[in-house]
Amino acid sequence: MDDREETRKIQFTGKSSYIVSLPKQWVTDLGLRQGDQLVMQRRGAAGLHVMPVKHRASAPHKEDAYVEIASDEPIEAVVRKLISLYFMGFRMIHVVPRGGRLGPQQRAAVKGSVKRMLMGSEIISDSTAGITVQVLVNLMDLSVEGALKRMLHLARTMLADAMLSVKESNRELAEEVISTDDEVDRFGFYIIRQIKIAVQNEHMMAEMGLRDARHCLGYRIVAKNIERTGDHAAHIARDMVEFGEGVRPDALSALQKMSSFSIGVLDEACLALFKEDYAQAERTIQKCLEVSRHEKRVADLCARDDEALFRARRMSEDIRRISEYASDIAEIVINLNIEKALLKGGRHPR
Repeated sequence: MDDREETRKIQFTGKSSYIVSLPKQWVTDLGLRQGDQLVMQRRGAAGLHVMPVKHRASAPHKEDAYVEIASDEPIEAVVRKLISLYFMGFRMIHVVPRGGRLGPQQRAAVKGSVKRMLMGSEIISDSTAGITVQVLVNLMDLSVEGALKRMLHLARTMLADAMLSVKESNRELAEEVISTDDEVDRFGFYIIRQIKIAVQNEHMMAEMGLRDARHCLGYRIVAKNIERTGDHAAHIARDMVEFGEGVRPDALSALQKMSSFSIGVLDEACLALFKEDYAQAERTIQKCLEVSRHEKRVADLCARDDEALFRARRMSEDIRRISEYASDIAEIVINLNIEKALLKGGRHPR
């Protein structure tokens, strides 16, 4: 039994109440005293959740942040500052000029970033004297796992649509894939914000369904890998827009099979993550090695056609990288669940 688990007997008192005692060390560690209030919630059919009122009220909600922008400050730097403050958990972000006023491009960059990147945020004040961004999203409205699942759905749909745009020489569909990449990034930024808040307060971490700091780091890396999956799908779509036409039918068929393979292993890796399935993660890593066979098939088909080989290799490299991200996610699942796997097998980690 670890230090987060204790067994206590339920006792009957009076005519209609039951009581259960709390371990003294827990009360001391949490800074509680006689008379402090606890919130009790029923969780499902067989769970109870107990939390100190003062800890729930003191969850880290940073309120206001002010960032000064110089008149000659690059647009990219302005956006980076805004995103960093969003990550840090501030509810109000005030972007103000350092003397003078905000330029039209700076204002447009801030407003565009809020719309495209910062989930749960909106502009509540906008003028040359400054812009105020309010983060409205509730921490519990969308869990980290829920956001990851939506990210995964968007990224895999992007890849499927990117391949379809190549098949149909459909530039409009390719442009749609490129624009969807911003939506994937929005979920990624939201997850980073949630994780940063979680690691600052273990009670919030538990509310978010995260076990410990190592679990948070694992989910952070998984989110980055899914984000990169979307980037590679967008790269395939940009290739379609640039060239304005598809690739040879035989090469396309091989690339579609390779794409289906990569989507499949990515799904398997993420399923292993959500189910905490060590064995599934091991199988997925081994399966990911097969992507090289698909890549060789594409190269062999285009060996005598330089232009076809150039485009097919670019696309196959993007698709291969997605398989590699799936393997990375599976490795994270192994790292997060190795102790549980060893204990299940009757062995204890040294």
